[in-house]
Amino acid sequence: MRISPVSQVKSSPKANVQSPTSPETPEGYRIRGGAGDAGDSTLDIGRGLTVTDLRKSFSSPTGDRIEVLRGASFSAVLGETVAIMGSSGAGKSTLLHLLGGLEATDHGSIVAGEFSIDRANPSELSHFRNSRVGFVFQFHHLLPDLTAAENVCLPLMISRTSRREALGRAISALEAFGLGDRISHPAGHLSGGEQQRVAVCRALIRQPVLVLADEPTGNLDTVIGDEIAHSLVSYGRQNGALVIIATHNRALADLCDQVLILRDGRLNNS
Repeated sequence: MRISPVSQVKSSPKANVQSPTSPETPEGYRIRGGAGDAGDSTLDIGRGLTVTDLRKSFSSPTGDRIEVLRGASFSAVLGETVAIMGSSGAGKSTLLHLLGGLEATDHGSIVAGEFSIDRANPSELSHFRNSRVGFVFQFHHLLPDLTAAENVCLPLMISRTSRREALGRAISALEAFGLGDRISHPAGHLSGGEQQRVAVCRALIRQPVLVLADEPTGNLDTVIGDEIAHSLVSYGRQNGALVIIATHNRALADLCDQVLILRDGRLNNS
């Protein structure tokens, strides 16, 4: 895996979002062996994602219903990076969980190409997440006793890639992120910034076509946060993937092709 250095990544013009039909990216800039290997046309997300009238509510401890999403709608295409901004508690994490099929909707539709996420059964959703989606969370959720390379190769091992190949690809990914000297270190011994970079490598190792990142730079210093932000934006453009990032970071949002504000349960353009 090779990710462009921060200095090489620039925000593309809003009217010229790169897509799979855009001029081809040099092969060396692509992550090999990802979702395209799955070979299941029923999970083909086509040119992108369409979300229509999404609604979600939860019960409070007192039994009241709290409406988090009240008709959120948006669409995005492959190769595009979308920032979801909003105040704490506005529902950004809930929205990402719905998009990734981690929670069920109350109402509305989420359609990725020809795959209806909101109508899929648990088995279909599990296959979709494992083969098409990469998650990056604010808290890295690494296994502390495993090495950096072992954490990164876990998604490959789950998909029955041989241990030798999985570790080789994990090592290449970590080297591309500047972690070549941390490959054999237990994740629990790494700094916070290093752990988050390992988590990003793990999320991207299978070349997902949909990347959902929930405050990926929220707990990091500016330098490491900027590096991760540029890496996610770069990944989407170079690999023709759709990257959706929930963030409070305006500088990160300014790198994206589309900025949406989640307010009062609905999405509006920035």
